[in-house]
Amino acid sequence: MGRKQYQQDLQELKARMTSMAEIVRKNLRDSVRCLESRDMEGADLVIRSDEQVNHVCWDIEEHCIRLIATQQPVAGDLRFIFSVLQITNEMERIGDYAKGIARISRKIGNEPLVKPLVDISRMADIASCMLEDALKAFYENDGRTAAEIPARDIQIDMLFRQVHRELLTFVMEQPANMEQCILLEWVAHNLERVGDRAINICERVLFTVTGEVVDFN
Repeated sequence: MGRKQYQQDLQELKARMTSMAEIVRKNLRDSVRCLESRDMEGADLVIRSDEQVNHVCWDIEEHCIRLIATQQPVAGDLRFIFSVLQITNEMERIGDYAKGIARISRKIGNEPLVKPLVDISRMADIASCMLEDALKAFYENDGRTAAEIPARDIQIDMLFRQVHRELLTFVMEQPANMEQCILLEWVAHNLERVGDRAINICERVLFTVTGEVVDFN
């Protein structure tokens, strides 16, 4: 494989990651939207779409392994390929969280929600933006931006605690709401984990750019 083809393959990895990221971010947004609007068909689409995410993930992994085996990359290229593997895994897990939210939406069904999903929607917005910006930092080798993104997770954690307190209050006042409150707690938990996964991606960006291992947690 010539150097030109090798560089094209590296760019192809970025393109496949971009495609996977678009699906994952859409599924995340749609999963919360479907929960808010009680859109059962939309929730089913999110659940089915996760299979596509898995296939793209496997394809990227195979591509990375082939490049390592045939090109024996070193230094920056090797860090880039290993980071692609790690970031792809993080995105696959985020896809699982979106699927989990869609399944919760299906489980709640047409039952009225015990509370408006204001804080949960804000968690989803912040987490989605963190993910988008973390991936952009990776594509652009922007370590400075990657180092700034994790601070936003404080907002997600605060909202998560707020949701937890409110749901606990609802259960205490109306024990019959317990099952739905537990399900909504899991939705908030999944979104909180999306923020953590975005932070992990930021750590991989710093590793790719500097070669240093950083732990933002």
